Amino acid sequence: MSSLSPAQHPDQVMTPGIRPNNPSLLLSPRRTLARFGLRPKKSLGQNFATSAALIRSLVEAAELEPGDVVLEVGPGLGTLTRALAQRAGSVIAVEIDTRLMPILRQTLADLSNVHLIEGDILKVDPGSLLRAARIGTERYQVVANLPYYLTSHLLRHLLESIPSPERMVVTVQREVAQRIVAGPGQMSLLAVSVQFFSRPRLVARVPRGAFWPSPGVESAVLRLDTRIPPLGHGERERFFEMVRAGYSQRRKYLRNALAQGTGRSSQEIEAALRQAGLSERSRAQDLSVEDWIRLLQTLNATPSEKRA
Repeated sequence: MSSLSPAQHPDQVMTPGIRPNNPSLLLSPRRTLARFGLRPKKSLGQNFATSAALIRSLVEAAELEPGDVVLEVGPGLGTLTRALAQRAGSVIAVEIDTRLMPILRQTLADLSNVHLIEGDILKVDPGSLLRAARIGTERYQVVANLPYYLTSHLLRHLLESIPSPERMVVTVQREVAQRIVAGPGQMSLLAVSVQFFSRPRLVARVPRGAFWPSPGVESAVLRLDTRIPPLGHGERERFFEMVRAGYSQRRKYLRNALAQGTGRSSQEIEAALRQAGLSERSRAQDLSVEDWIRLLQTLNATPSEKRA
């Protein structure tokens, strides 16, 4: 994983000019918003990219081809949007902040392959966005600077959507990124949820100075290569019910946590753990996604005893 160097100066930003066809004019988010009499909204977790290195890292990690379709969540002032549009075939940019739409329409007016959508991505089906834009394909990627307070909800929403993205390259809080890529011994409910649908890896560390306003935490570029979920929808629900039960009392051994959360006896859980090749002293954070799947399948194959 590489590290990005901080921006040389907060006003030196790869942001297109207010007028279209003038991408060489360097403006800062502060200046751009001031021209429109605006300020960042804390309620939306707005931190605008001010680093050309960050934009380059996101675009390069996505490995875009000329025919690719990109879904961008929260285009902000359009800095990343322009860079994506120069590489991809189409960019669908969904912005929840009504105030930013006039800026985006002006700064991106010269890009015919950008489709601006005003709305809340959590309330929108990505498939409907593809159809509305008349893209002609259900294959797409997600590239975005995600608002940190919604990271887990956004990831789950997008990974579970139909169709799901083939790849996601996003900036998230560094601590959250490290939790997502963790292995057995340091797993979390978030890690299991993301790794069930994808193979995550850290691409780069991002300093606080890469954004304005500067966030209170360091960030990271995270890449998720999605995969076909290892379980069908019905089994998937039972899988996550069991995982949530295990993490509801993460300090306890699974034989106790799952006994309370699943209605099985601790003896049944112990036997299932042994049969699945897992230690009887396992805790939730010790299990990989594959371990949880084996445990579920073992329990499914074992008739439940009546608890006294």
